[in-house]
Amino acid sequence: MGASSIQHVFVLMLENRAFDHMLGFSGISGQDAATGETTRINGLSGIESNTFQGQVYKVSSTADFVMPADPGHEFPNVLNQLCGMMATYHSGGAYPAIDGSGFVGSYAASGGGSSPGEIMKCFSAAQLPVLNALAQEFVVCDNWHASMPGPTWPNRMFVHAASSGGLDHSPSVAEIAEWEAIDGFQFAKGTIYDALKAKGVPWRLYGGDSFPMVAALKGIRLEDIRSFDHFTSDLGQANYPYSYVFIEPSYDVLNDYENSTSQHPLTDITLGEGLIKATYEAIRTSEFWTSSMLIITWDEHGGFYDHAVPPAAPAPGDTVPGSKNNQFGFTFQQYGPRVPALVISPLCPRNLIDHRLYDHTSILATLERLFGLNPLTARDASANPLDSLVTLTTPRDTPATAPSPANFAGAVGAETQAMAARSTEVGIASRAEETVNQGNLPGVLQSALRQDLQISLSTQKQAILDRVRSIQTRGQAEQYLAEVRQKVAAAPGR
Repeated sequence: MGASSIQHVFVLMLENRAFDHMLGFSGISGQDAATGETTRINGLSGIESNTFQGQVYKVSSTADFVMPADPGHEFPNVLNQLCGMMATYHSGGAYPAIDGSGFVGSYAASGGGSSPGEIMKCFSAAQLPVLNALAQEFVVCDNWHASMPGPTWPNRMFVHAASSGGLDHSPSVAEIAEWEAIDGFQFAKGTIYDALKAKGVPWRLYGGDSFPMVAALKGIRLEDIRSFDHFTSDLGQANYPYSYVFIEPSYDVLNDYENSTSQHPLTDITLGEGLIKATYEAIRTSEFWTSSMLIITWDEHGGFYDHAVPPAAPAPGDTVPGSKNNQFGFTFQQYGPRVPALVISPLCPRNLIDHRLYDHTSILATLERLFGLNPLTARDASANPLDSLVTLTTPRDTPATAPSPANFAGAVGAETQAMAARSTEVGIASRAEETVNQGNLPGVLQSALRQDLQISLSTQKQAILDRVRSIQTRGQAEQYLAEVRQKVAAAPGR
């Protein structure tokens, strides 16, 4: 019994939030998952601070539900946040000493100069009732780190392949077009989906919108992706066949994430709380609940303050510094900042706090343990799996529902509500002319591009690639995404 009873693993990965930012002031206490002793989460005391331009900015509670500016979280931004504003990284070298002194300075340099202390604000438990209730009912991991100190795209690759294939930055449109010209972004050892398929273990992907980022991976087909709108009804069917399910939120990247469920800093965070609630309740009310494990985590810290010092990490070993896709010569021997992570199952004791070290490849290590797979890289080979948390021989009683999210309109002031209403006609028009550089939009374009190539004739490939290479503005990206969405909807069998 115990872990051997787990037949369905569900993963929901949200966006860009640090552990302290989400749970640092939660005050959660419980039982140590490893020792059984009474313990508390490694959160905030209230005296943690950064100094910027001679002013001290302490951590504080509460936080705004929508950020006024998107904190930087590319490799150089995270380097400054962790190591100070004057820190440099030498290609192929060791990561500098970490003191966590540059979060405020980095945020000010990323557009937050009018209110630099925003990056030190952290949510109260009352602001995030869904997350806090599930954290206290199941297992909260307070030593789960992003797989590398950088942005979304490489970190999400780690949860799919135990590597980013050497990528240490957000890709550009030119890069994603180049990858697709040679049949997609490839990993030396393939992805977890390749491994599961070879073992005969069925899996399914759900997306909150038309172009989930996972669809950009080589080997992912249109028929592997299902809209999250069908998730609850799918689980209501008898004999749900999928042993592994990966769920992505909606992103709404063309509108600066404003209506996104991803919990990206520029969206109302309560929308993501609603997605967490819906995901939990769909699994909890299904007939598969007693044999399920749900893992909820965030891809990276998004530039938000976290006081814990990330430890050194084992390199995946499938690339070397300076190889293709390795812009900064990063060795991948350093974890990124902490992110929240919950492990949810009726076979886990109530109110556990796990202080053991995890990263996104712990998900892969768990799948490998449960389904008899070999590790993909040296990173997941050394990662702590999560099956040790499943210790009960019979499922325990658990809440049928999660609390409702906080009331956004009633929980924030007029200034923050105004920030949430950025989509004026003037704003939309100006954004349409903005240049597409890095960030998540090129990744979404790659997802669309792969879908476009799958439903088009091979003779059209070059024209499609040329079309994507020509995209320079948000408006052009929006037009292309709309066209692909329409083509996919009209494709046979869709």
